[in-house]
Amino acid sequence: QCQLSGLWKNELDSLMEISAVRDDGVFQGKYLTQVTLAGGCAHVSPLTGAQQQPGEGGWPTFAFTVCWDKFSNATTAFVGQCFVDTGGKETLTTMWLLREAVGSLEEDWKATR
Repeated sequence: QCQLSGLWKNELDSLMEISAVRDDGVFQGKYLTQVTLAGGCAHVSPLTGAQQQPGEGGWPTFAFTVCWDKFSNATTAFVGQCFVDTGGKETLTTMWLLREAVGSLEEDWKATR
């Protein structure tokens, strides 16, 4: 079975550390991104999420949010699923939406990526 807790690295060299997943599926952690809207150096931001407890023989789905408040006025929501291959390697697959603050309702169209 796949375990979300631990240190994860993506293909862009960003790091995510998830603390222990509680019995109710809730977890917290830190996200160290190597990719920023403004460029520059890496920044650590808090993350909070929840894991759906997998059914028998299933792989868990999860969701978490990262608030980039220390260097950007944006929040990203991630959803994904955890898999284990036949060699025992754990892999997280995710999709994300990033919402950046804009100054007016007229600019809303460009705020989500």
